[in-house]
Amino acid sequence: MIGQLRGKLLVKQPPDIIIDCNGVGYEVQVPMTTLYALPELNQETTLYTHFVVREDAQLLYGFANQVDRKLFRLLIKASGVGPKLALAILSGMSAEQFVSCVAHDDVTTIVKIPGIGKKTAERLLIEMRDRIKDWQTDLATPATDAAPFELAADNALTISDAKGDAINALVSLGYTQAQADKAIKAVYDANKSSEQLIKDALKAML
Repeated sequence: MIGQLRGKLLVKQPPDIIIDCNGVGYEVQVPMTTLYALPELNQETTLYTHFVVREDAQLLYGFANQVDRKLFRLLIKASGVGPKLALAILSGMSAEQFVSCVAHDDVTTIVKIPGIGKKTAERLLIEMRDRIKDWQTDLATPATDAAPFELAADNALTISDAKGDAINALVSLGYTQAQADKAIKAVYDANKSSEQLIKDALKAML
């Protein structure tokens, strides 16, 4: 199993990135919360990963810290939640926010995640309640597990690339093309990077 990657960040095309580790390029899918924290292209970064082997594909999912990866692994064990939906959840909120939703039975917030209806949200909150009841210690010390990221905008992207990448990222999370177009249009600013557009759009929708 591949549990961690450290290497040079070559590509950022949300939600996919490519990391060059000693000449081998690993394609990794990351939640938006991890994408926001990635360094500039050609800088070294570290991700904690989860490796999935299917009949038709081998997939890597990457996370900024072990808490996010742990939550991802718990989410994909829940009924009706696969890797795509788990990434959508982690893209829409932090681990701390999700734990808060579970603690307060906050169905209203959970159903704002694309692909989650009221019944799924209610079932998910019930299933996750026991699984994360001991998470206070984990959430109190996230920095000890955090990969050494620094917030940075990708200046290599053109304005049109930033807008297009942001829309594509939202579609990949489960939003319709129309929803993604509308959300990005509402927060669009020519000076914003794709990461900032995605972050602002998700914040507005959630």
